[in-house]
Amino acid sequence: MKTLKGDNIYIRALEPSDLEFIYAIENDQRIWEVSNTQTPYSRFLVKQYLENAHQDIYEAKQLRLAICQDQDFPALGLIDLFDFDPKNNRAGVGIVIQEDENRNQKIGSEALELLIHYSFYNLNLHQLYANIGCENEASIALFTKFGFQKIGVKKDWTLVNGVYKDEAVFQLINNHTSDSELAQQF
Repeated sequence: MKTLKGDNIYIRALEPSDLEFIYAIENDQRIWEVSNTQTPYSRFLVKQYLENAHQDIYEAKQLRLAICQDQDFPALGLIDLFDFDPKNNRAGVGIVIQEDENRNQKIGSEALELLIHYSFYNLNLHQLYANIGCENEASIALFTKFGFQKIGVKKDWTLVNGVYKDEAVFQLINNHTSDSELAQQF
């Protein structure tokens, strides 16, 4: 996959130089609630993951991309397609911006827009979905901005600090009959 450029950011394939960034993200306990991470990752495991990151989405069933403000600058966040299902043309979407000061700067919004466009144009997906904690107002606002609709709630789905929390499922279906209709949306 080539680098995708928005107005202010790039999303690009992972590089070996992203090792420390991914290690920090995967071990940031503040993010574990939204990433469903339960245990720390070693540098060795992250290095192995990066060594296999070249796999095609059809082989790996996932695609993780770095969000950057410049092609040569370090990553600010990650955006993922996961549970890729080529038979039914769908995938889950996840996004994380590591540092608080980079949130609410439209970085996530621009990255999500690029990923939706890539998913519908290049991968010809019919639908994308996101699992979002019902208390995560920022993520809900981000995904609904792009037309994701809440289709259900999984009650008491995640256990966080001894408390069960609900998780909502949001879905975006590509109902466009032509590329020009899709281009008009974005």
